[in-house]
Amino acid sequence: MKIVFMGTPDFAVPSLEILLKNNFTVSAVVTTPDKPRGRGQQVSFTPVKEFALKHSITVLQPDSLKDPLFISQLTALQPDLFVIVAFRILPKEVYTIPEKGSFNLHASLLPKYRGAAPINWAIINGDNESGVTTFFLQDKVDTGNIILQSRVPIIGEMSAGELHDALSDIGSKAVLETVQLIESGNADAKQQDNTVASPAPKIFKETCRINWNQPMETVHNFIRGLSPYPAAWTVHNEKVIKIFKSKKMESELQFSGISNTDAGIITTDEKKLFVKTADGLLEILELQQEGKKRMSAEEFLRGYRFMKQEKFC
Repeated sequence: MKIVFMGTPDFAVPSLEILLKNNFTVSAVVTTPDKPRGRGQQVSFTPVKEFALKHSITVLQPDSLKDPLFISQLTALQPDLFVIVAFRILPKEVYTIPEKGSFNLHASLLPKYRGAAPINWAIINGDNESGVTTFFLQDKVDTGNIILQSRVPIIGEMSAGELHDALSDIGSKAVLETVQLIESGNADAKQQDNTVASPAPKIFKETCRINWNQPMETVHNFIRGLSPYPAAWTVHNEKVIKIFKSKKMESELQFSGISNTDAGIITTDEKKLFVKTADGLLEILELQQEGKKRMSAEEFLRGYRFMKQEKFC
């Protein structure tokens, strides 16, 4: 069975790797074009392209997925199956090329969290479970018939980054099993229940600003759900401070001058940093001041002082 794999980020690499390890023929990899990345804006390859080149796999990088030349290149490969993991939305003239269809790996238990940021929203919403779904592509995004699902518990203070890694690992196994089911003709796909679908829209920088007037649990989950990227942020003295890790206080600490209405008020001792939320104090464990490196609160407080009654806003 000839496979064309489509993907871009680190999340997709284990799925490509597991197919090769199990002796499936990957005729080509499709990924996004090279572009400047990182602080230095140096042109670099996507993680999927880097892996493909190391294994001598043909790489296609179309600017447009509707480009006739790209479509003819795919058709010429005579693929049996397209496997899509963390890639762009495919037009119908592309995903209908393979005889056995095209399936996508999605990082949620569909129909829950359809959209671009399912991992982040699962943590932000305080879920205790997530998972992955493989499904055949249809015209509407993330609505295709489900082939299989695998579940992952969201344990303790798991961040979006930690859940990302867990889902990438279990997702690769789901991809392998799905390919095996399709190859053997045993893929029994089932329709999604659209009545219980929920969105997971793309997250933008401006929506990552912390609202300290919300309950402690809500703020804490918001920080976890955006860590390490794109990162929740707040402002102090007109400078952006990203916050990566926090801790809920089991009992209210008493500090003079702080009232229940003072959301965002900062208080410290020699090594700890606390911020008032709507219903309690949240301890900040890891943060990063604009232009500085990420560090613990203890390291941060060695070189940064807050005046009494100052606020994050």
